[in-house]
Amino acid sequence: MSDENKIDTIGLSRRKMLAGLGAVGIASAGAGLGTTAYFSDEEGFEGNTLTAGNLDLLVDWQQTYDFGEGHQFVSAHPDHDGDGEQSVEIDGEVLRYSDFPDEEDEDSNGANIPDLDCAAIPPLSEANFNVDPVTGEEMETLVQLTDVKPGDSGEITFSLHLCDNPGYIWIQADNVSDEGGAGTEPELIVDPDNMGDLGDAIRATLWYDEDCDNVYDGAEPVDIMLTLDFSGSMLYNQYGGVVSNDTIQINGATYGETTKIDLVELGTRQFVDYLQSQGSDVQVGVAYFDGEGSNDTEPRTGVLQPLTADLSVVDGALSGLRQKLANLVTGGPGSTPFDGDGNPNPFSNASGIATGTYIGEGVDDAQDELAANGRPNAEKRNIVLSDGESFNGTGSTQFSSPTAAADDARAASPAPATDVYTINVDGSASTLQAMAGPAGGSGGDSAYFNDVDDPLNIPTVFGNLAAQTGQEKIIMEDSLGNVLDALADGNGVPLDGNRATPYDELGDPADDSNRDAFRGDGVMHCVALSWELPFEVGNEVQGDTLGFDLGFYTEQERHNDGSGPTPA
Repeated sequence: MSDENKIDTIGLSRRKMLAGLGAVGIASAGAGLGTTAYFSDEEGFEGNTLTAGNLDLLVDWQQTYDFGEGHQFVSAHPDHDGDGEQSVEIDGEVLRYSDFPDEEDEDSNGANIPDLDCAAIPPLSEANFNVDPVTGEEMETLVQLTDVKPGDSGEITFSLHLCDNPGYIWIQADNVSDEGGAGTEPELIVDPDNMGDLGDAIRATLWYDEDCDNVYDGAEPVDIMLTLDFSGSMLYNQYGGVVSNDTIQINGATYGETTKIDLVELGTRQFVDYLQSQGSDVQVGVAYFDGEGSNDTEPRTGVLQPLTADLSVVDGALSGLRQKLANLVTGGPGSTPFDGDGNPNPFSNASGIATGTYIGEGVDDAQDELAANGRPNAEKRNIVLSDGESFNGTGSTQFSSPTAAADDARAASPAPATDVYTINVDGSASTLQAMAGPAGGSGGDSAYFNDVDDPLNIPTVFGNLAAQTGQEKIIMEDSLGNVLDALADGNGVPLDGNRATPYDELGDPADDSNRDAFRGDGVMHCVALSWELPFEVGNEVQGDTLGFDLGFYTEQERHNDGSGPTPA
């Protein structure tokens, strides 16, 4: 067997790391599986970091129970004071899970701390798996259900941070124990063999918790503007627009090289296609921004597509962005994206084009469109992508401050208050990060900022934003026993790094072309499992107990196809 296919095991004692993600996360709770086939001879486990080559997966979580009296904290990581609520001290400031509720969702009980990243998540050696909330004894497994009564429920959300290199991730279950416990007389009448019945009786949902708020979110009406950088550096090679000499196919169009604007077209059209496939209650429009016009007196910005619920029209507006950008940048005097007079060859001479990038004016145009044509009952979002800082170029006009434009967009006045999401593509991140934040909130919110070092990750970013816009994707909804069976089978359930692609985690093969690897830049992705014992359950579950561990397996995207390890 070659080194590429060799699978080593990692000997993690449940008593050393106490089950739970049994070493949470990373190698599959106590199961001792490897992290990657290709780097199996280089793997090592230190703290909360499983390293194989440069493949690191960090995991944090929050678990709650509800015994009919509201949510109670059970266990979390990190949990700096050991009270069961996720908390961490960063630069002298204590951040807590309960500081991040979803104010628009009355069922929300918080959110995994968004400031946690590859640099801030403590090692698992500091994890506190806490005690069973019923018995008060040390938890033997991450999830431990004892003395469960009809109507009781619970939930656990994990946030995953894949650091360094892109990789495929599976979620797994292990150490499943469904026991009959001490048989009571009422139970033995209906269950004389005193079997473990909790797994079959409890209903469970496994889903991608896109906003990490520990609550499943259905579809809500949203009006969205995609505000896109149409500057020359998104296309022309002499300004860094060419990403690679690999061909790229976008809805039937094939180009001999890959540029930033090609990846934007691919990502935005996937974004729109996903929303359409989900039947999302959305309106979508497109704004653009470049530098100054031919007379160097005014910015070249505008609305490429007004807000509309007809997503096929939006898809058409987003087609051929290479040509539309070229029309604006290298067309004749006064050209617009629709004129058809630009040179879309990324290797052509683009000298003399305007060098300014008017992000602020682009945001203003998008906000004007939301104000004019947005729906009064819909949430507002402005997704701004750029590969550089906003500056004045060579002309005489004064540009609008992009941070001030974003502040106005987020503010309640002038209406409408808008969530501002920003995407920095291998440029200077400080301005775009300062712009990002929720409606009514301040800028600089990391949960609304995407820093893309590799432009090839642009489609994945738009996929994740699409998944946050529509209803959250359910992976499996069944009895808890059946969910655990699926998680414990083989490599577990393969997760999709881009939920905008049509991938079925349970029905499609792990190496399906629509399953994407997770980006390797530490972006937070959340996966959640909730459970509830229905009120109509009878005496057969009295005294029964159920415990299990959850974990994750990852292998590097490079040199692997996502099919998982080959058994020795």
